[in-house]
Amino acid sequence: MRSKRTEFFVGSFIVLGLLAFVYLAVQVSGLAFAGKKDTYQIVARFDDIGGLTSRAKVTIAGVTVGTVESIVLDKELYMGLVTMNIDADVNNIPIDSSIAILTSGLLGEKYLGLSIGAEEEMLTNGEEIYDTQSALVLETLISQFLFKSDSED
Repeated sequence: MRSKRTEFFVGSFIVLGLLAFVYLAVQVSGLAFAGKKDTYQIVARFDDIGGLTSRAKVTIAGVTVGTVESIVLDKELYMGLVTMNIDADVNNIPIDSSIAILTSGLLGEKYLGLSIGAEEEMLTNGEEIYDTQSALVLETLISQFLFKSDSED
């Protein structure tokens, strides 16, 4: 009798552990089953997106205010066209704001950081941020450093 009870508790513990693992995996992956928030879309073009992905966060002053919806190639300008969903309650982003692709830590995930401008007119659905700063690609920096060192010798 005691053996069956122990087996039941061990089995329950394993099932709870697996459920907790699945929950954490879903939360970390960004596939959370939270309800849809009201959002509006803005776009920006970058020379190099450097590893930015869909569902990356968009921040203002370190606070997440939206996510990247999609990244496609602008075939006319040969630039990365990034579409972002911004929370509807953040409806006061000036049109002269700038946006940069930033890295969390030295080799961490890429995200977008919005820097607020000073204009009175605000961005609305479908508008574009023109002042962009592309990602800093570590491989490019290293190759520039190496080739610069070679040319000085």
